[in-house]
Amino acid sequence: MKVARILVLVPHPDDEVVCCALAIRRAAESGARVLGLYLTTGVPAREALWPWRRTTYDRRVARRRAEALAVARRLGIEPVGFTDWPSRRLKGHLAEAHELIAGTLAAERVTELWAPAWEGAHQDHDVANFLAARHAGRLPLWEFAAYSFAGGRVETQRFFAPQGEEEVLTLTVEEARWKSELLALYRSERGNLRHIGVAVESRRPIARYDYTRPPHAGRLFYQRYQWVPFRHPRIDFDRPEAVCAALAASSLAGPAAIVDG
Repeated sequence: MKVARILVLVPHPDDEVVCCALAIRRAAESGARVLGLYLTTGVPAREALWPWRRTTYDRRVARRRAEALAVARRLGIEPVGFTDWPSRRLKGHLAEAHELIAGTLAAERVTELWAPAWEGAHQDHDVANFLAARHAGRLPLWEFAAYSFAGGRVETQRFFAPQGEEEVLTLTVEEARWKSELLALYRSERGNLRHIGVAVESRRPIARYDYTRPPHAGRLFYQRYQWVPFRHPRIDFDRPEAVCAALAASSLAGPAAIVDG
C-alpha cells in the first residue's frame, strides 16, 4: 500500500497546531508521513518592533524556531524547511516561496498539500492558501479553518461560508488536552493563542476563490485593531486590498487568480 506523504504549509510556527494538529496526529497514526514547511519566522520584521527591542530580533526568531522543533517532536511532524522571511512579508516572496514549495513537493514525493483557509485570519495564511492553490489539479489540496471575523465576530476552527464539502474533526477530551499542551509549548505566543478553540478542527478541499478580492466583506480578523493611531508591533496595518493586489500582480497569478479546488 502506498504511504501518504502530506506537506503542511505553515505560515508561522504555531499554525500547524492551530489549524490541523488533530488531523496531523490521525494521519500519522494511519501511517502517513507528515512534513512541515515553515514559510515565515512568525516574528515581525526587525524594523516593526519597538526600537528598544530590535536588538533582540535574532533571539526572538531563534526562540520561535526552537518552540516549533519541540512541538514537531511531540506532534509527529517532520520539519523540511524554515525560511528567514518575517511575518507579514510572505506576499513579498511569492516566486521564491512557490519555487520552494514546488521543489519540496517533488523531492519528497508529496501526495497531499495542506494549508490554512482563505479567511482573513492573517495575511500570511491567505498568501499560503494562494500558494497552495497554484498546485490545483496536480494533487489533493486541503484547507483548514483557523479563525475569522466574518459578520463582525470571532469564529475559530469553523468555515464562515460552508460549501457542503467540509469535514469536522471532533476532539476527545484527551485530544483537546493534548492540543492545549501543544499550544502551550509556544510560550512566546501565549497571548496571541488564547482565542484558539480545541473542540474541533475543520477542513475541506480548497474552495474556489477570487484572490483579487478580500475573503469576505467588512473587517478581516487581522484588521480588527487598525484603528490604533500609532504603529504597534502586534498590529498588522496592511490593507487587504494591498495583499490581494500583490497576489494579482504576481507572475503566479495568470488565469489561475480564480481557482477551482
